[in-house]
Amino acid sequence: QVQLVESGGELVQPGGSLRLSCAASGSIFSMYAMGWYRQAPGDQRRLIARIESGGDTNYADSVKGRFTISRDNAKNMVFLQMNSVKSDDTAAYYCNTIPPIRLRGTDYWGEGTLVTVSS
Repeated sequence: QVQLVESGGELVQPGGSLRLSCAASGSIFSMYAMGWYRQAPGDQRRLIARIESGGDTNYADSVKGRFTISRDNAKNMVFLQMNSVKSDDTAAYYCNTIPPIRLRGTDYWGEGTLVTVSS
């Protein structure tokens, strides 16, 4: 059964750090590129960081140099280290394959984890 569970989101002050985790069910995830997406209030969901099965990474300009994506294929886990956070980073964060998992004709998403950057 496919399942994605994100965790680690919380209230953090500007300039602070946070580490998000994603637990993915199913051993096949190690074969796929994985990504962290985020959706700010009133905005669409956007891919901000990706990591290939072999470990190569790529980032959106908005987070480059501040965020780091990593994965542990043996544990089916994906992580997002967030440093020097800004108010613009406030959003719900989701992990998923790239492209997102399709189940019965629709994209499957976990519940996400909420990050709020505020003093």
